[in-house]
Amino acid sequence: MNASPTPAIRLPGFAMTLIDALEAEGHEAWCVGGYVRDALLGRPCNDVDIATDALWPEVKRICAARGMRVYETGAKHGTVTVVVPSAADAHHEAEHAVEVTTFRCDGSYQDARHPQQVQFVSTIEEDLARRDFTMNALAYHPQRGLVDPFGGIDDLQAGIIRVVGEAEKRFSEDALRTLRACRFCSQLGFRIDEDTYRAMLAHKSLLAKVSTERITHELDALLLGAHVRDALMATVDVLSFVLPELAAMKGCAQMTKYHVYDVLEHTAYAVENMPPTRLGRWAALCHDMGKPAAAFFDEGGVEHFYGHAKVSEALAGALMDRLLMSGAFKHQVMKLVRHHDDEIRLDNRAIRRMLMRLDGDPVLFRTLCDLKRADALAQAPAFGRGRVGKVEKLRRMLDALLEAEEVPSMRALAVSGHDIMGLGVEQGPAVGRILAALLSAVVDEQVKNAREPLLELARTMI
Repeated sequence: MNASPTPAIRLPGFAMTLIDALEAEGHEAWCVGGYVRDALLGRPCNDVDIATDALWPEVKRICAARGMRVYETGAKHGTVTVVVPSAADAHHEAEHAVEVTTFRCDGSYQDARHPQQVQFVSTIEEDLARRDFTMNALAYHPQRGLVDPFGGIDDLQAGIIRVVGEAEKRFSEDALRTLRACRFCSQLGFRIDEDTYRAMLAHKSLLAKVSTERITHELDALLLGAHVRDALMATVDVLSFVLPELAAMKGCAQMTKYHVYDVLEHTAYAVENMPPTRLGRWAALCHDMGKPAAAFFDEGGVEHFYGHAKVSEALAGALMDRLLMSGAFKHQVMKLVRHHDDEIRLDNRAIRRMLMRLDGDPVLFRTLCDLKRADALAQAPAFGRGRVGKVEKLRRMLDALLEAEEVPSMRALAVSGHDIMGLGVEQGPAVGRILAALLSAVVDEQVKNAREPLLELARTMI
């Protein structure tokens, strides 16, 4: 067995409880995969996976006898989930769910995602041979040390993502591995081995067989990565299979004084400049998607992108639908994309009006400020610096208005739908239109937010 006693990795107590329970019955158990990788990189990780030579019924028997709950979450493939209790403090009991899998090798894959059958094996090395990347084909035991049969430590130190074994076979087995490699590139800042990347390109079409939910989950994690700019630029030709909008952005030059990058690289920088929230990063990815379609040159040879925000909004909505995003999330992304390029005057009236366009949601307005700042930072420095300063002032003015509670909303309007119907308006869309017009008048400071002035104005609308 190729095991080394160093470096030492600290396993959490609940993991040791499980390992000790299995080994007390004469079995072998190892911590494997992501926890080992992240511990060696000094990254926080809460998920622990255990590999053992015990068959899953034996794992269930041993753990249940020690008061642990066991769920047969993947018994067909030798996996059970064990819930290990551990005292968090004197008054509360914490629990930790751990996947425990019998050493195995996988048979042929039926759908470019799942093995048709598995064969249980006797050694940890055989089990590690089925893993996706060398950095994940690692096993650790506090006494026996580290098992690294495929050079995972060397690849971790070099910052390389490389498949275990034959690249063509690995990606034909499980198509989602192509997106996992892109995601690791974003999260870890690693580069992808050339042979590995060539195989990713050759097999990206197999992503058509992967569920939309799994694809969206991987894309979410990729966009939230600390190295998302480099990942988008390095893996765009793979990502374009699930995000075809990126293909049009690649190489779409922006021949204006405001830009120094093509649309794709500008977008990649904007995404990385956004705070790492799911909403903000998706809005940044979509904000200029319409530019390739909107681009044209005037008679003087100057390039323009008039109307690109409207086209980007439509593309963003279609993308959200395709990736099965929620209606509420889609609505917010489209709002941000629609208004990302709007000129907002630095006066309270303009800020109130924009807040109204953003559903009266201060969080959405602050995210719009983040998007405007990220957009500016991804432009030509001479132009972008001035825009950043304006965005920061806009944010301060918004906060001051909110603190002073000087932001009208439909809920705070001094009249209600019942009041409008009391003027003789039938229940229906007309009531909403009048209320919206009254709110707009209050925002524009044309009328005070008081019952009588608002009713007087409403009478003129009937």
